[in-house]
Amino acid sequence: MRALSQFADLTTGVVYVHSSPTALCPHVEWALSSTLDARANLKWSAQEASPGLQRATVDWTGPVGTGARLANALREWSALRFEVTENASEGVDGERFCHVPGLGLWRGSMSANGDVIIGELQLRAMIDAESDGAGLVGRLDIALGTAWDEALEPYRMGGAGAEVTWLHQRVG
Repeated sequence: MRALSQFADLTTGVVYVHSSPTALCPHVEWALSSTLDARANLKWSAQEASPGLQRATVDWTGPVGTGARLANALREWSALRFEVTENASEGVDGERFCHVPGLGLWRGSMSANGDVIIGELQLRAMIDAESDGAGLVGRLDIALGTAWDEALEPYRMGGAGAEVTWLHQRVG
């Protein structure tokens, strides 16, 4: 018989800071350090997709829900382009948060293989709200984060070869 708690306590994820003005880099490190209660010493490198901007990637380990806390901490700076992922774990879907200047923050539930999950009730609400196919397609694009993916794709490729840092949240 399973224990009463069928949900994972810890999970992992990644923070991709796709582009940051150099002046914000120490603030980003402070926000990550503060959120995870662990020192973030990121390896910043030039973002080839936008000369003059920096990029960094950090893998993290922490309690379920840490991804949302990290995204909330980073969204303070509207000039950042970033993604935060939280991997699916036992009893809990994964999540992905994307922030793009001008678009704001997008959040999607993620399956274990990385697909965006759109729930039945969400789909039914979209169908009920739209009288034509074009409107439904627009709502689906928003739910899938299409505009965010299109805006971030050049920045994802601009980080090839960048170093990854690991952060483990202190628990207890």
